Amino acid sequence: MIFGDVPVAQAEGAVLAHSLRLPGVSLKKGRVLSPEDLAALAAAGRATVTVARLEPGDVGEDEAALRMARAALGPNLALSTPFTGRCNLLAETAGLLVLDRDRLDRINLVDEAVTIATLPPYAPVAPRDLAATVKIIPFAVAEPLVARCEAAAREAGDAGPLLRIAPFRPRPVGLLQTRLPGVKESVLDKTVDTMNARLAALGCGPLADERRCEHTEAAVAAAIDAMRRERGIALLLILGASAITDRRDVVPAAVERAGGRVDHFGMPVDPGNLLLLAHLGEMDVLGLPGSSRSPRSSGVDWVLQRRLADIPVTGADIMRMGVGGLLKEIPTRPQPRAPKEADSARAARPPRVAAILLAAGRSSRMGAANKLLSKVGGTTMVGRAVRAALESRADPVVVVTGHDGERVRAAALAAAKSDRSVTILHNPDYAAGISSSIQRGLSALGPDIDGALICLADMPRISATVLDRLIDAFDPAAGRAICVPVWNGKRGNPVLWARRFFPEMQALAGDVGARHLIGEHVDLVAEIVMPDDAILVDVDTPEALAALNRPDQQPA
Repeated sequence: MIFGDVPVAQAEGAVLAHSLRLPGVSLKKGRVLSPEDLAALAAAGRATVTVARLEPGDVGEDEAALRMARAALGPNLALSTPFTGRCNLLAETAGLLVLDRDRLDRINLVDEAVTIATLPPYAPVAPRDLAATVKIIPFAVAEPLVARCEAAAREAGDAGPLLRIAPFRPRPVGLLQTRLPGVKESVLDKTVDTMNARLAALGCGPLADERRCEHTEAAVAAAIDAMRRERGIALLLILGASAITDRRDVVPAAVERAGGRVDHFGMPVDPGNLLLLAHLGEMDVLGLPGSSRSPRSSGVDWVLQRRLADIPVTGADIMRMGVGGLLKEIPTRPQPRAPKEADSARAARPPRVAAILLAAGRSSRMGAANKLLSKVGGTTMVGRAVRAALESRADPVVVVTGHDGERVRAAALAAAKSDRSVTILHNPDYAAGISSSIQRGLSALGPDIDGALICLADMPRISATVLDRLIDAFDPAAGRAICVPVWNGKRGNPVLWARRFFPEMQALAGDVGARHLIGEHVDLVAEIVMPDDAILVDVDTPEALAALNRPDQQPA
């Protein structure tokens, strides 16, 4: 790769090395310079520009990131669209991240230009959570380097794929609590609620069986046997009225009396030191420390998560949990958080993006017909827009109606044939212009929404792929707070806006959108290149509709 200053006239097709702000235009780092860009640079008086230019045998940053991510990809993971040399691996299901630490280290040691970062081993993830990211540091890397790293990522090993998600598998879980004089039933009741919350977070539960008995070896052994035989419990949790202090204590002795075997006692995790690991036939048995009555994260969670993801846990596994085993308060524990802590939790998760579909216009240029109810490829125009939004990763999907509201509502609902629902809102002030519909849609979004795609219902060629490309690029913390689709240097719709702009958008008036905010916040704008001109094609006239319905113009 060639890197350095070149005359502006020789920079066509090169990659811009540093962002530039010029009168009336802002060029982002990583942009492939077009003739129009060079004209703007020359008009601004720039004689040279710092660029990177690929040489024969170089692989561009996005292609290299995608190849590496594909090589690392294992079951239950999906890839994002690569952007600025980064490709994310996203969880497709709730479970635990399983990785080959040694192999990952070897890849990161190959060359400084290729990096893979992941969540910690066995980190719990929800669908769409970011599990790992591949980042190519320079604008391009040599083909042999990419091939070498790909080969290392695909090496067969005992750990299987380099990265995978082990999904949580619901199974019957039982809880046995023991009593001693002075133990309040309300404490035991609260423990049931805590355990059910733990299981629910792992896609399991509620408890298949919960029993209470005296804190004696005989009573506990009898309850263990009954719960296994009568209810088919696969995982039994035993919480004694008194903590387990020795392998010969009541709970471990009762497990052995019932025919089970104690595998390990104690763990280098705090809270959670006094955990007992045992089994009886195919049934797992966990003797729990008193700290597990609290919703605070503990060593119990680490073991419970692995077993509900079908990951074996041995005594040696537990003994290796000491590094990072001194636990502290974390944002994920199920208790109310202070506002500052809630903000930290928001920053730790991928941004949540809503789609607001504007379908309130009067179609005045179409004559008597409502264009949103016109058919494109056999589907109403508004129906196509709803389907695209529902098939994307945007959530929730909000449709704002106005003119001909009931018919547009019916067409939108007819298209929403999926497990996901769509929210339909009527804007009685639609005649005041598009700003009122934007405000109506924003008012429906909860405080957990980080950004909103403002979509136009009269753009039938917009697909879920377009929406997902914008969502993939959206990262307010990295300065990509307004994501604008671009084709051949022209900006189109939809535009993805970060939450920070919602107050300004709520203050809009008249038949104007929020485009002026793009010019006011150029440093926060990311231009996302699209594969075709769908982002520029809307339908305003009968002629445009007829052209779109030609056989050679049918949307996919």
